[in-house]
Amino acid sequence: MCSIFCVTDKQIDRAAMTEAFYRTVSRGPDMSGMLELPSGFMGFHRLAIMGLNSAGMQPFVREGDYLVCNGEIYGFRAVKRMLQARGYAFESDSDCEVLLPLYRELGTDMFAKLDAEYAMVIYDGKSGGFIAARDPIGIRPLYYGYSASGAIMFASEPKNLVGLAEKIMPFPPGHYYKNGKFYCYCDIAAASSFHGDDLDEVCAGIRERLVAGVEKRLDSDAPLGFLLSGGLDSSLVCAIGAKILKKPIRTFAIGMRADAIDLKYARQAAEYIGSDHTEVYMTEEDVLGALEEVIAALGTFDITTIRASMGMYLLCRYIHRSTDVRVLLTGEISDELFGYKYTDFAPSAAEFQRESQKRVRELHMYDVLRADRCISANSMEARVPFGDLEFVRYVMGINPALKMNTYGKGKYLLRRAFEGDLLPDGILWREKAAFSDAVGHSMVDDLKAYAERVYGDDWRARAEKYACHAKPFTKESLLYREIFEKYYPGQAGMVADFWMPNRAWEGCNVDDPSARVLSNYGKSGK
Repeated sequence: MCSIFCVTDKQIDRAAMTEAFYRTVSRGPDMSGMLELPSGFMGFHRLAIMGLNSAGMQPFVREGDYLVCNGEIYGFRAVKRMLQARGYAFESDSDCEVLLPLYRELGTDMFAKLDAEYAMVIYDGKSGGFIAARDPIGIRPLYYGYSASGAIMFASEPKNLVGLAEKIMPFPPGHYYKNGKFYCYCDIAAASSFHGDDLDEVCAGIRERLVAGVEKRLDSDAPLGFLLSGGLDSSLVCAIGAKILKKPIRTFAIGMRADAIDLKYARQAAEYIGSDHTEVYMTEEDVLGALEEVIAALGTFDITTIRASMGMYLLCRYIHRSTDVRVLLTGEISDELFGYKYTDFAPSAAEFQRESQKRVRELHMYDVLRADRCISANSMEARVPFGDLEFVRYVMGINPALKMNTYGKGKYLLRRAFEGDLLPDGILWREKAAFSDAVGHSMVDDLKAYAERVYGDDWRARAEKYACHAKPFTKESLLYREIFEKYYPGQAGMVADFWMPNRAWEGCNVDDPSARVLSNYGKSGK
């Protein structure tokens, strides 16, 4: 990951601006720099992934235009050859260097044509205006706010804007900003109609597109690694990657020493695909000791996100400190597309589809945020094959009646798509465990017990302080909210609400977000 920063106000306190800019240096520890523009400032912290020498440092400057981009532009070499044929010259091997020439050719139409995940800001030297954009899923983070004079500011993380902006907001995925307005260029969750593929065709389409999504994300000049939980999604990503690369990949798993559900399955998957596998154990002391650090990195108060981040953050910290890996492939986004344990309770196919659309549109506040912050805080880049744009479009266009769990097995389409010898049946067909439970049921229990020790019977009165938005409803949620407010005072509106099952559905009106409390969890946690 890298970090971008842009202020469109020349009157801003430069010392305060510089201090805010360097709060995210961990996202890009290789090189840092800020340029003064005719009407503002642009800063960039670089993590070198494509084109490892200094020529790839940003901002890129070309004929009065400036660009900062935290992104991965897939297929950029073909785009570069096309632009070279049009007379453009390039100085680096960075994929993002193609963006300014492409903007000159296409203008804002460029955003809808990119096969990429990105957050970028462009200063247009001809118009003197700023244009910002974010990929359709929001895999790369971007936030905005306004200075005291009313000038807009953009940054990779909200911590860059704390103290500079009164209100900090997530930049909407699939949108671009120009001349003071936001424009939607892509609603990736919307499907105007469903394609007519039958079950066999759907499974073939899923397999083909996911394999392609993994393959394009293996292109890196920096060392690759894979997070392997032992669940279906990460195991598929690892198995596909190993098959394509035709060499042992590096896989990493973490769990509580006492009761980690997934470690044994991760070990089985690693042995089957022949990976160079590392297991990391964590303790109650590790979890509680890192809690405040994790919430400060995440910038959220959401229970699910924080629980699921504890193991991921500690594992990424280990990888950063102990290896040379700079890029990590992960299994996020599958649940939003194919269903959770709670979507088994969806009352109709239309309701299933609406819930999936809602979750995909909110990914940038939950699972995608978790993957980005846990990995980038430890100076690595996250790549998410299930977020491949072609894959997401195809899956969202499947008739939801086919995706509903009428098969007695969640995510049946995805499992069926990969029947064969890619994974052992014990991995391919095992029941899903909730992510935070998979590292060990005791971890969540430890967090709850800690909150019980922190708060007494007056916790409800303390929670009323936050009644204006997403009021805490348990001692655990109050604990997280108060830590959040310490680092992001008054900014709870950055997160829509607590991630919870759809309480309007029968069987889903629960008081804890873990799938463990649902009646259909069954053998998922074993």
